[in-house]
Amino acid sequence: MKTLLKALRIPSLPPSDDPWGRALRRGAIAYILSRIVVVMGASIAVAAEAVTARVNEEEPKGGLSALVQVFDSWDGHWYLDVVRDGYPHHIMPNVTYFVSDARAAFFPMYPRLVHYLDNIIPGGPVTVALLVNLLLGGLFIYLVGRIARDLFDTKTAEKAMIIAALFPGSFVLSMAYSEALLLCVSCLCFMALHKKAWVWAGVLAAVGTASRPNGLALVLACGVAALLAIKDDRDWKSLVAPILAPLGFISFMLFLAHHTDENFAWFRVQTEAWKEGTSFGATAVSRTFDFFLNPTSSPTTVLTAASMTAMILALWCLKRYRIPAMYIAFIVGILVLMLLPATVTARPRFLYTAFPLIFPVARQLRDDEDKWWPLVLILFATGLVTVMGMYGVRAAIP
Repeated sequence: MKTLLKALRIPSLPPSDDPWGRALRRGAIAYILSRIVVVMGASIAVAAEAVTARVNEEEPKGGLSALVQVFDSWDGHWYLDVVRDGYPHHIMPNVTYFVSDARAAFFPMYPRLVHYLDNIIPGGPVTVALLVNLLLGGLFIYLVGRIARDLFDTKTAEKAMIIAALFPGSFVLSMAYSEALLLCVSCLCFMALHKKAWVWAGVLAAVGTASRPNGLALVLACGVAALLAIKDDRDWKSLVAPILAPLGFISFMLFLAHHTDENFAWFRVQTEAWKEGTSFGATAVSRTFDFFLNPTSSPTTVLTAASMTAMILALWCLKRYRIPAMYIAFIVGILVLMLLPATVTARPRFLYTAFPLIFPVARQLRDDEDKWWPLVLILFATGLVTVMGMYGVRAAIP
């Protein structure tokens, strides 16, 4: 435990003339600017809604409350329902997403965290939910830099933090979504695995699997790390990590079964309310081809094609600059779970969750002598404001 706490200890900020200190400052500036870009995208959505309201001779919404409604929309609405009301004791037959029973599809760790903090921090659950993610987002950017520095070097770490801040999928760090929590917990889990702190790694992974369904990718990461530890060092204690890792997911499934008096309640809600099926990547591929055949057909095809293109480029960088196997296992798990569904498939936020892909991309950009770096920053910032605006006007499912 002392080893892990020492490894995770956040030291004082190095001076600005120190390479790591300079990298941290630039990463912090990138994160602040990225949140301003997100607000700009949300503001565009608010303005568009106001125009529509005036055309319909309705009173438009404006001000801070209108912006907040953008940031707590979509999945944020359901997480906040869990914050306020907990989980349903009964789920109606043929449940749809028009009824509150559908909140049973959303994992508990983030809304429970917000619920408990809401009892301490004034401002209400929406304010607390957004504040929590703002802080977790900043922590995630820092942790990305720490890991990238350990894997490669300080210059790569600087670029990794900036990419993590500006990548279009980072809009989730400003919304009442659970990705920010999963991303932070995943980083901490990897740091624990590096230090061979197996119990802590398993506990952190369990928190991740109780945060989001794709947190199950942490089970793969822990399993691969354990197998390598056994192969190389005969360290059988490493099995603790993959044994503990799925307990968050399992505990939530058992809780719902007891709470609703229905086995497999989560799976039924996913199928009935959210119409979630499996396509094994066919949906993502077909929508990508649709985009290239007819680029203006749908915002959904644009998002899918952009996500698939970014994924392919990132995997190409991964081939050039290999990272430890446990990260690759996590990436594979996230991407499989991203491509598996038949409805909401490849999206910027799902690709963002496969954050270890940032490391080889940053390493690739480290060597280009900044030839491509300005273009990358422009593309990411433009994509971030566009994605936020698109989701704000409900042009596509996040």
